[in-house]
Amino acid sequence: MPDMENALYVVATPIGNLGDIGLRALEVLRGVDLVACEDTRHARHLLDHHGITVPTLALHQHNENEAAGKLIRLLGEGRRIALVSDAGTPGVSDPGARTVAAVRAAGFRVIPLPGPNAAITAMSAAGLADQRFLFVGFLPAKVGARKTAILDLASVDAALVFYEAPHRIMETVVDLVELLEPRREIVIARELTKMFEQIERMPLAAATAWLVADVNHQRGEFVLVVSGPPPREGLDAETERVLIALLAELPVRQAAKLAAEITGQPKNALYARALELKGAAV
Repeated sequence: MPDMENALYVVATPIGNLGDIGLRALEVLRGVDLVACEDTRHARHLLDHHGITVPTLALHQHNENEAAGKLIRLLGEGRRIALVSDAGTPGVSDPGARTVAAVRAAGFRVIPLPGPNAAITAMSAAGLADQRFLFVGFLPAKVGARKTAILDLASVDAALVFYEAPHRIMETVVDLVELLEPRREIVIARELTKMFEQIERMPLAAATAWLVADVNHQRGEFVLVVSGPPPREGLDAETERVLIALLAELPVRQAAKLAAEITGQPKNALYARALELKGAAV
């Protein structure tokens, strides 16, 4: 690529199918002096596939501060550097954000190259009517923190987009089914752009049964897209917010009782809504 600037190029790479890399990305990867990557073996596979012999440097969550310092020194010497992650766009649920911030703070230009992103890929095939979406990424691994995070998102007026790994997909979906409005829909997208790609849309309440119906349904890397909450009569947004906050700390009955005292809304209506949010039975 002629006349490339002395800069950090943030390059999106395929999330599965190696053919999804862009022409400009290939030009940049061929023209830089170094490729900083999450896993050198993974990056080498991509580079070798396209006949690119540029050297690589490991930059991952455990060494990002140190590696960023090295990149800044190299940029100071006039080098041109590409930053990639194992799949998709660096800095989006992947290492890279701290590096970009450090490079910008050091006065060097950061040039983004758009390309593959698992969240956008899943959204494009979801077919949901929501006018906006919230990218959540990975939920907390610990059960309590995960449930609190889901309850905090329950009243957000947007589709919710999550990433999840195969070893946690079941427990995450169980929590989504338990804590979110059962009339919502979910799109389960696994192994996007790969050989065993599967994209299924269903009522949220049916998601757990779908996962257990076939052991293969729990394999691969996942994007989960949950439709926004359905229109609701009765509780206003502020009352809903108060109830959700209390449910994160208290049992259903106590949360409903205290929410009624705070908001002045009928306790029975709050209790019914609390049951919906918790997915509990009377």
